[in-house]
Amino acid sequence: MEKRKRLKQELLEKIGELKTSTDVKFGSPITDVNLEATTVQEIERLTGKLEAQNPNLFPLRYAVELLDGVWHLQYSTSREIRSLSKLKYGLKVGGVYQVIDLKTQSFFNQAFVKHRLGLISGYVLITATFEVAKQNNAPLPDKRLNIDFKKRYLAIDKISGVTTPKLNPLKIVPAQNPKGRVPVFDITYLDETLRIGRGGDGGVYILSKSDNTNLPAVVSDQLAVTNE
Repeated sequence: MEKRKRLKQELLEKIGELKTSTDVKFGSPITDVNLEATTVQEIERLTGKLEAQNPNLFPLRYAVELLDGVWHLQYSTSREIRSLSKLKYGLKVGGVYQVIDLKTQSFFNQAFVKHRLGLISGYVLITATFEVAKQNNAPLPDKRLNIDFKKRYLAIDKISGVTTPKLNPLKIVPAQNPKGRVPVFDITYLDETLRIGRGGDGGVYILSKSDNTNLPAVVSDQLAVTNE
């Protein structure tokens, strides 16, 4: 247990060191886009070591209740998060949250976007449902989830500090699932405060459990709707 705690602390400290003051202020995740190759390798090394110390080797069988709630993305190599890190015109991705509701087997991903000078702010939100996958004809679930993405919301909530309810949401469209395959997500590490997962494209996600009371209002509102 002590080894696992040390690895967990070392990984989170490494990610924290890479965050700029703006990243901290906005709650932004780190991606591998602008990192040195040696830094990416070090994060992957620490991630792999921590995954090997997973206290819940079969998270969907024995610790599924730990998934419930709000998760704050800290680091990712996924294509979607990498694309958000390349925003132009002074825009920057802020906090990225995943809210999971086990009762309805649903979740939503919400990425906040802000202008560095406060000219505009908004978010992208994707809703989805999930089901536990049984790998290799296993009689019991293990760590894989099958995902079905439902809708994508694009919203502008403020312009120059003024709320814009008519633009929140601005657009709602069907979310696109990959053609010819079911999106999957593997939970490779899970405890009470940290989750590591890998998507079907191999992208890594490192998330920390978040306290609802500290969430931006829009996330709290969506959580309330999800749990109705």
